[in-house]
Amino acid sequence: MPNPWTAADLIEPAQLAPRLKGPPVARPVIYYVGFGVLHRSKHIPGAEFVGPASKQEGLQALREAVLNHPRTQEIVINCGCCPWDHCPNLRPAFVMLHELGFKRVRVLSLPTSFPKDWIEKGYPFETGH
Repeated sequence: MPNPWTAADLIEPAQLAPRLKGPPVARPVIYYVGFGVLHRSKHIPGAEFVGPASKQEGLQALREAVLNHPRTQEIVINCGCCPWDHCPNLRPAFVMLHELGFKRVRVLSLPTSFPKDWIEKGYPFETGH
């Protein structure tokens, strides 16, 4: 399944992690578009859970969450449930955000999984919610 994003649409963990500690204006809005059980286990600090974008309810929650954001707002989406070639959530979320007119949608580069590409590398995380 081809990815709808280009290399320019990706943000690496090493680029995102330091921005989490910066001033609020330097932080992108982060939406977790994967499964609730994984988000409750561990997630990026400040990431808002909207639910799996592979389901209509998840896409609708994401649509409602971004409704009042300016179309120039930087938005980072992440999942990390499984390797990208199997992930059912990132592609529909990315496509929908572009269809809504968002110009700065970034996909967090977690090609293997959130535990492998974020947690094991020592980047910050929260639990719960």
